[in-house]
Amino acid sequence: MTHVRVKLTFPEHLIRQPIIARLVREFDVVPNIRRANVEETVGWIVCELGGEDEAVDRAIDWLKDLGVQVERLGDVVES
Repeated sequence: MTHVRVKLTFPEHLIRQPIIARLVREFDVVPNIRRANVEETVGWIVCELGGEDEAVDRAIDWLKDLGVQVERLGDVVES
């Protein structure tokens, strides 16, 4: 299992879409939202995506394909 910290920036046309819910349902990835700011024209979320390595990678690729800007902030090390 891996945990990756990412910043997701959503363009205006995706602000009202249930993107995070789809991540959970379709990719079996668990987001842990650490910070967020959502406005009328842009939104961003800093979160940790947890799940199997392949599932997290597929989820990140899917987000990019949708038009979400994904900035990988690093892997989360848990003790």
